[in-house]
Amino acid sequence: MDKITFSVIKADIGGYVGHSSMHPDLIETAEKALQKHKDQNLIIDFHVSHCGDDLELIFTHHKGEEDKEIHKMTWDIFVEGTNVAKSLKLYGAGQDLLSDAFSGNIKGMGPGCAEMTIEERKSEPVIVFAADKTSPGAWNMPLYKMFADPFNTIGLVIDPSMHEGFTFDVLDIFENKTVKLNTPEDTYDLLCLIGASEHYIIKAIYKKDGTIAAVTSTQKVNLIAGRYVGKDDPVMTIRCQSGFPAVGEVLEPFSMPHMVAGWMRGSHWGPIMPVSVKDAHPTRFDGPPRVIALGFQLNNGSLVGPRDMFADVSFDLARQQSNEIANYIRRHGPFEPHRLPLSDMEYTTLPHVLSKLKDRFK
Repeated sequence: MDKITFSVIKADIGGYVGHSSMHPDLIETAEKALQKHKDQNLIIDFHVSHCGDDLELIFTHHKGEEDKEIHKMTWDIFVEGTNVAKSLKLYGAGQDLLSDAFSGNIKGMGPGCAEMTIEERKSEPVIVFAADKTSPGAWNMPLYKMFADPFNTIGLVIDPSMHEGFTFDVLDIFENKTVKLNTPEDTYDLLCLIGASEHYIIKAIYKKDGTIAAVTSTQKVNLIAGRYVGKDDPVMTIRCQSGFPAVGEVLEPFSMPHMVAGWMRGSHWGPIMPVSVKDAHPTRFDGPPRVIALGFQLNNGSLVGPRDMFADVSFDLARQQSNEIANYIRRHGPFEPHRLPLSDMEYTTLPHVLSKLKDRFK
């Protein structure tokens, strides 16, 4: 069987209203463009979604990862969508497009990208997660729980195909270097790094034989741009069942709305709330941060789905707790620990305030 590349590429190209949601015309523009490329056999199948003001392009093809033709296709779609956003005077039109011209690879140009190339199994369930108002480090805790915590994933204990553990590929975003750590043997070293979720980010997870299990977008827009242009609003794809965590084990970490960096102006800690797509419209203080989960069954590259995995009453308590946490942390206003520490605000608008005051320090 031919290998399938599963690509999830996203960008913030214009918010409706403010940073809260996605205008239907942008989704329609992307769907028409991807249908054209499907008809021309460049891609196999596609689905377009959104989380908050981020446009998510989900599609399959035979071209492999970081293919120039595929990435040019997505860049052109984002440019076309940006033109629509500008015609509607949407907020932050083209925000994530940090260049005027495509340079051969969409990575490093602003949009987030998570791709994996796989050989489809007899049954191939995958879940695409997309978040808004947060950064790639938001995935660290859930991924650890899915692939290394037996209190979350009982398969690590009772499934022989998972018993040997997994390999975590961790990126130092400031040094642009990666390290591979194995669980369970390197568990404490792994936690030492990924607990600093704004510095070390889980880039991918593999079985010990090298089979890809999960992949994330690790692009930090502010580090690329050298200035604050919004949070990165990451995506990730996870394979489920038969040697990987079960669907329920993959979703379970989001039953606790853990604290993530982002929220208003990308400058605050807040709880990440698991929601259905219809509720992925953050408005309270531009938040709190949201996460959606779209489930697919792959069928020779065709996307059977999606199922809206968080459209489930069993996540109601997590949503309630998220609101309660949001109430508590919001009352801190501009004080830490609600506001990010100064070291994490280097690429926000804060430096402009500090530069104005520099001559008044004595």
